[in-house]
Amino acid sequence: MSATTSRVHFRTCNLCEAMCGLRIELEGERITAIRGDEEDPFSRGHVCPKALALKDLHEDPDRLRHPLRRTATGWEQVGWNEALDEAARRLNEVQRRYGRNAVASYLGNPNVHNLGSMLFGPELVRALRSRNRFSATSVDQLPHQLVSYFMFGHQLLVPIPDIDRTRFMLVMGANPLASNGSLMTAPDVRARLRSIQQRGGRLVVVDPRRTETAAIADSHLFIRPGTDALALLALLHVALVESPPQPGRLDAHLDGLEVVRQVAREFPPERVAGHTGIAADALRRLARDFLAAEGAVCYGRMGLSTQPFGSLCQWLINVLNTVTGNLDREGGAMFTQPAFDIVGGPRALGINPGSFGRWKSRVRGLPEFAGELPVAVLAEEMLTPGEERVRALVTVAGNPVLSTPNGAQLERALEGLDFMVSIDPYLNETTRHAHLILPPVSPLERPHYDVAFHVLAVRNTARYAPALFEPGKDTRHDWEIALALQHRLDTLNRGRPSVRATLKYQAMRRLGPERVLDLGLRLGPHGARFHPLKPGLTLSQLREAPHGVDLGPLRPCLLGRLRTKDRRIHLAPEPLLADVRRLREAFPEAPPTVEGEEALVLIGRRHLRDNNSWLHNVPGLLKGKPRCTLMVHPRDASRLGLVDGEEVVVTSRVGEVSVPVAVTDEVMPGVVSLPHGYGHQRGGRLQVANAHAGASQNDLTDDRAVDAVSGNAAFNGTPVRVRKARAPAPAIPAA
Repeated sequence: MSATTSRVHFRTCNLCEAMCGLRIELEGERITAIRGDEEDPFSRGHVCPKALALKDLHEDPDRLRHPLRRTATGWEQVGWNEALDEAARRLNEVQRRYGRNAVASYLGNPNVHNLGSMLFGPELVRALRSRNRFSATSVDQLPHQLVSYFMFGHQLLVPIPDIDRTRFMLVMGANPLASNGSLMTAPDVRARLRSIQQRGGRLVVVDPRRTETAAIADSHLFIRPGTDALALLALLHVALVESPPQPGRLDAHLDGLEVVRQVAREFPPERVAGHTGIAADALRRLARDFLAAEGAVCYGRMGLSTQPFGSLCQWLINVLNTVTGNLDREGGAMFTQPAFDIVGGPRALGINPGSFGRWKSRVRGLPEFAGELPVAVLAEEMLTPGEERVRALVTVAGNPVLSTPNGAQLERALEGLDFMVSIDPYLNETTRHAHLILPPVSPLERPHYDVAFHVLAVRNTARYAPALFEPGKDTRHDWEIALALQHRLDTLNRGRPSVRATLKYQAMRRLGPERVLDLGLRLGPHGARFHPLKPGLTLSQLREAPHGVDLGPLRPCLLGRLRTKDRRIHLAPEPLLADVRRLREAFPEAPPTVEGEEALVLIGRRHLRDNNSWLHNVPGLLKGKPRCTLMVHPRDASRLGLVDGEEVVVTSRVGEVSVPVAVTDEVMPGVVSLPHGYGHQRGGRLQVANAHAGASQNDLTDDRAVDAVSGNAAFNGTPVRVRKARAPAPAIPAA
């Protein structure tokens, strides 16, 4: 018997945004170890506990290997051609009977971690020809992207904290130690934050919870949920009214500076202190420390985006960084120059720069952004009778029952659809409602390059990895499924086979994601087009550099990358200025008296071992104490008679859940916190997840609560009541 062959495979972990390099050791076809790649110039050997899940996901017995059809008696396996033919036919039938917009699509977060889905998935959505397009964007980072579109002309010109050189980092509503950085791709973020302090700088966190990041900060300020825009305006008051603006070299390229100054004039720290819970002198001191630093950056994430003033928050952060001279400056908020440039590269290889309000949702009238509607309206578009009511749905790698507001309502809506098809490797809480499930190959059976996260990284790097394993027999890649379904839909829409369409389909299959990647690298800012006197970066070069290549630190480049029509920075976009009026009305000068001692507000949280609902079927990541608990401050626990560990019922306008209490001073009084991504008791073939079901935060969050500008779901700040499990439930009035 011949000895088993040992080998080592290098790749990037695709389970979160950090892009940590991995060293995967194998004996034959069996993975024996997964470690950090010490030769990766970006992650430098760092890896978090999630990386081990790649092995578990690949070997998971619950992962689907063949298409499934739902029948009256259960699920049955079907062949690929039969499944694809049926999916296209039934989608086409719905559109022929009820109109194009009767079919909706939803793209989940895992798509941006997948090279094939990023490059080929949008074509499937376009083939549906429907305005009812939805994605995880509008339960996450939509305010960032909308503000970038308004100010800089492209939704992915998102400023990135230059964390490796800053001297003062202000973190608001973000917890990078749990997220590994978010819209700030930064492997080993703990070491990077510690380095700020080691070089004499400061880290300050503003958050309603003393997060893992706040625990290592130089200072932490509690803030009442939903008031961050007020705090930011107070900082701007100090920076623009009490001090002269200092935009530096960008001054000549700004429009709207005086307008913003007049807005900030109305919000001195004394005006907002009662609402935010942060004393006026603390806000003024924070602003002056920020102004005095040689290189400072303000960074805000989910806690700011997912609240009723999410777009205002992200706009004001950009304004603060700009008027203090910290936009497009070393140590401030900078912009990447990625090797595969989906912002400034060829239009055919890029992402839609953005659009706003070209159409609105049928029922509530929320605006389109970049061709998508906010997912908070998806359920009502299915449930509300009328012309162009959504009657069919295509989901791709998404679990909106657990990840979008009022999940129970969406679940009821899915039950009434005429047809649903899901491209997904699992029979989960959402896909169990599908009529067909089309499962793609595992992450280790496909090549990997991070198209999206190199655009959001704190350093310019590039790294490619081929597939570790050959795909299983009779399996399909995500992009192959999308392309095959797209081709069938195109044929049915024409009413006849088209030679031209068939040739295009065959050509796209031959091209595949890797050739598209190679073309994008050659035409990118590090390719031959920009370096005619030396070889430009190609896919072949990346294949020869399995640990990745370092393309250098972020450099000032905004003026060359601006995509506004006039090539200027728009500091005062009208939709955001108009929303300041709503902020004034919501928070009058005299803080209102809090009504009812039992009223609490709910915020979310995440854990290093979680990634939304992705990883709850991985045994190794669910070890230890249960994480799906309701954090309650000791003062509130005493007032309500709650004991640590006991079961309580949490009630909101839309529903209620039962969950254990964790009494802790890590949340401020009046605030409770529940993690997202749980709620696996609904059914599906997820043995481990079902055994650790937990409660879904989104059975409490309200689909009516959105950021008025963008329509992004406002998860944070949901009014709730908490009672012992045996006590009667008081009613929650409508917000």
